[in-house]
Amino acid sequence: MSTTSETGPGHTPAGSEGDAADIAAREQDQDREQDQDLGEAGSQLSTAPKEDLPNLPALGVIGWARWFWRQLTSMRVALLLLLLLSLAAIPGSLIPQTGVDETRVADFREQHEFLAPVYDKLGLFNVYSSVWFSAIYILLFISLIGCIAPRTLQFVGQLRGRPPGAPKRLTRLPAYTTWRTEADPEQVREAALALLRKRRFRAHLAGDAVAAEKGYLREAGNLAFHLALIVMLIAFAWGQLFKSEGNKLIVEGNGFANTLTQYDDFKSGNLFDVADLEPFSFDVKSFTGTYERSGPNKGTPRTYETELVHTQGAYGEEKTTTVKVNEPLVIGDSKVYLVSHGYAPVITVRDGDGKVVFKDAVPLLPLDSNVTSSGVVKVLDGYRDAQGKKEQLGFNAFFVPTFGGSESGTMLSQFPALDYPVLALSAYHGDLKADSGIPQSVYQMDKTKMKEFKDSDGKLFKKLLTPGETMTLPGGAGSVTFEKDVREWAGFQMVQEPGGGWALGGALVAIAGLAGSLFIQRRRVWVRAVQGPDGVTVVEMAGLGRSESATVPEELGDLAGILYDQAPGAPDPDPDPELSSDPPDSPEPSESPDPQAVPAEGAEKP
Repeated sequence: MSTTSETGPGHTPAGSEGDAADIAAREQDQDREQDQDLGEAGSQLSTAPKEDLPNLPALGVIGWARWFWRQLTSMRVALLLLLLLSLAAIPGSLIPQTGVDETRVADFREQHEFLAPVYDKLGLFNVYSSVWFSAIYILLFISLIGCIAPRTLQFVGQLRGRPPGAPKRLTRLPAYTTWRTEADPEQVREAALALLRKRRFRAHLAGDAVAAEKGYLREAGNLAFHLALIVMLIAFAWGQLFKSEGNKLIVEGNGFANTLTQYDDFKSGNLFDVADLEPFSFDVKSFTGTYERSGPNKGTPRTYETELVHTQGAYGEEKTTTVKVNEPLVIGDSKVYLVSHGYAPVITVRDGDGKVVFKDAVPLLPLDSNVTSSGVVKVLDGYRDAQGKKEQLGFNAFFVPTFGGSESGTMLSQFPALDYPVLALSAYHGDLKADSGIPQSVYQMDKTKMKEFKDSDGKLFKKLLTPGETMTLPGGAGSVTFEKDVREWAGFQMVQEPGGGWALGGALVAIAGLAGSLFIQRRRVWVRAVQGPDGVTVVEMAGLGRSESATVPEELGDLAGILYDQAPGAPDPDPDPELSSDPPDSPEPSESPDPQAVPAEGAEKP
């Protein structure tokens, strides 16, 4: 006993050797046969590449390579890589990076003994230089180039060509209208051609119809957006490879020259050369800071600005400028940012004979928003104790610009301005180990070989000083004076990052291109005017857009209304009494056609 089964078009009986690719190919053939009368008019209104299913059974090494290349250069993969790049940048913002703050990285290693080795293996302490981040970056770059190059060539070809001619049956198009007129077909076509060109359509005569197209800026914006992304990727990569960034703390009255030895800390890209440093120098004349005096925002800075005198090059002219927060000084490819501020009390140290062995403004580091500050004073050379023995002195310093008074019970500043400055010092003597060859912080003191000065109670000798007061060290060891001159210091960040202008330009072009691709619609319009069997001209108008939108029918209706005024409708033809059972009526002149397009196939206005 045998059974047979019938299959409809596009179906494969069980057990046949046809596969999914053959089924898809047959369905595409059927769709093409159904729309064959549209001709080139139904071609794609964009440069997006057509995706053909690969012949899976025939794939070899070359086939798989072509398939991989098509996937890599597809738009969805490019968007996926862009999303992955955004996600990959998140750890760089949450986890301390060695290129940004090595101190925080060291603290993280001490606090997380288990996670630190894992992060090291994954490259999470240096995300932007890791292998996996670079792989995503390079793949995205290749994907964009592979996607944009053929589409650009195709778009150029479209610009050089002409809009396709009208299909045989305009009634198949989604936007359509028609009417009869006594004007000659040639006159209608000439009027339609002039109207469409006036509306900035690219239009030409193609047989018995006018073919026009508009909205090329949509595809141009799309291509510009992708080209701008490529420019931005190149600019960012260039900036990271050749950038330099350093910090410098400068007290009022001191200066800076842009050389490597002048920086407090410095880091640069992998391809940066010291010779690429921009030659400039500047002196800090003054720092000005103002603060809110009352209200809920009391103590909040209102202005931070520094007056600088700078020169560019070895023999440049001196120029005076003011640097504010987020308003850097721009010198060539370098920018000088004002990033921090603090106080530097002027301290004078004398030995037992009254000889000055140290006098300088000592910058102290802020600890809170009210600029409570701490640091150390180190006297390394020139000091001798009461017996004439060479020694070194060290002082722990704690400074508040606005002291709350002894009744407050705390050594914390009440306001960031210099309203009531007080300096607390505790004294040590001995060896600061400055000659050991091990780098030391200027804000910390190694006390392993230092001894405390003792007061009468045998405790650490310390004292609170106001400007102008002097602390006399025990045993005739000398004195320390807190001078009335309290200077301010400013912290600067010098950044040299090439490619910033290109990145900004690329971002602006990308925004403009994206706006164009979103808000401009590419569409085609055809106007056919032919003489009917009764000698009256029949006018047909149709429009086609890339996607379903009310813009095309509305625009077509507007054009039809204007063209109808130039080629008004003709009277309706007399009905044939033999073909109509109704008594014949006198004909009435036709009314103006509804300018809105009618989607039904073959719909006409008699």
